[in-house]
Amino acid sequence: MEKFQPVRGTRDLIGEDFRRHQAVVDTARQIAALYGFEEWATPIFEETRVFSRTLGDTSDVVSKEMYSFEDRGGDSVTLRPEGTAGVCRALVSNGLTQSNLPRKVFYAGPMFRYERPQKGRYRQFHQIGCEVLGAAEPLADAEVIACGYHILKALDVAEGVVLEINTLGDTPSRDAYRAALIEYFKAHAEALSMDSQVRLDKNPMRILDSKDEGDKKIVASAPTIAEHLTPEAAAFYAAVKKHLDRFGVPWRENPRIVRGLDYYSHTAFEFITDRLGAQGTVMAGGRYNGLVEEMGGPATPSVGWAAGIERLSMLLEEPPAADRPVAVVPMGAEAEDAALDMVQALRLSGVAVDIAYKGNFKKRLERANKLNAIAAIIIGESELAEGMAVVKNLDAGTQVRVPADEVMPALAEIGVDGAVFDELMDDMGEGDEEE
Repeated sequence: MEKFQPVRGTRDLIGEDFRRHQAVVDTARQIAALYGFEEWATPIFEETRVFSRTLGDTSDVVSKEMYSFEDRGGDSVTLRPEGTAGVCRALVSNGLTQSNLPRKVFYAGPMFRYERPQKGRYRQFHQIGCEVLGAAEPLADAEVIACGYHILKALDVAEGVVLEINTLGDTPSRDAYRAALIEYFKAHAEALSMDSQVRLDKNPMRILDSKDEGDKKIVASAPTIAEHLTPEAAAFYAAVKKHLDRFGVPWRENPRIVRGLDYYSHTAFEFITDRLGAQGTVMAGGRYNGLVEEMGGPATPSVGWAAGIERLSMLLEEPPAADRPVAVVPMGAEAEDAALDMVQALRLSGVAVDIAYKGNFKKRLERANKLNAIAAIIIGESELAEGMAVVKNLDAGTQVRVPADEVMPALAEIGVDGAVFDELMDDMGEGDEEE
């Protein structure tokens, strides 16, 4: 019979893979909370307009990569290709645009893009992200970047990762720069790729982000935005860099960063590394002052970033260790009842416990070793009769025989923590007597 496989571009997260994945999410969540971010969760799919109107019809995401379909009611919906648009939609649809701004939002979850699968790039992938909604000041840009850098340091992956920054300027700056780019690229129009020829009329800045090798050679000599910045835009960019220095975040300028979506303005940035081959961007984002307005809300200047969990997971030197349980091993049917009382008391005290459903004493100990259990609690006929238990240190191979209500101190000697085991065992004992 044919075995079913995951859909191309997706994968299962099991064992070490899941522990790496969860370590990234848990660490990011903890660090983001230090910066005042609250966690939001938005739907995995949205109205297609949420993305098509905001990401830009010249972006690769909208033109080539979105998973869009009509549902049974005839509505066009799209599996979210990124998280920022959904967060901005949530701000508007939940009536949060007029009070308590700025809102600092953290999110984590799956995204979907129809891309060519390769190392570090999947069609269902996962992101963490931070957004500051409703802050126009350059300090917000620097702080959200500093939060991202702090997460990389907390994951111990910051070494070899470089922050590259650029400015996309304000509207007058971009208008002047757009005219300069059109003039330059029109002189090279015949040598541009077909995608870039289309972008030349619609959004020439998108050409700077082209992955085509021929386009890259032309882009190398293209004008930069620096000479077209208004004094206000230049001052904003200078303030961002000054604040980054105060936060202790190292950076270098890259005038070719424009990001892959059309909603960015002012600050654009990427954390990059050479440790992942072609997929070298691990965290990226920028300022997007018009996105909330596109969702039907008021003008709400905002800034944020997203990071690929898969890529960050690949950078982790060692996967987090799996929790080591305590194995409870009863010998005989009568001992099993007492063992179940102990199992539940330990679990309610916060101790991870495994008990095999079947098998003789040898097989149950073998299971404990396969699970890398830290200890085994053995209850046989004589222990049951005397109210005792054997606590075996599976690392050292030593064991002690103790009263059943003193199991927790014996486990603590091995390094197992528990909170209220004694009281729980007493309560269970009292319940047995009442029956």
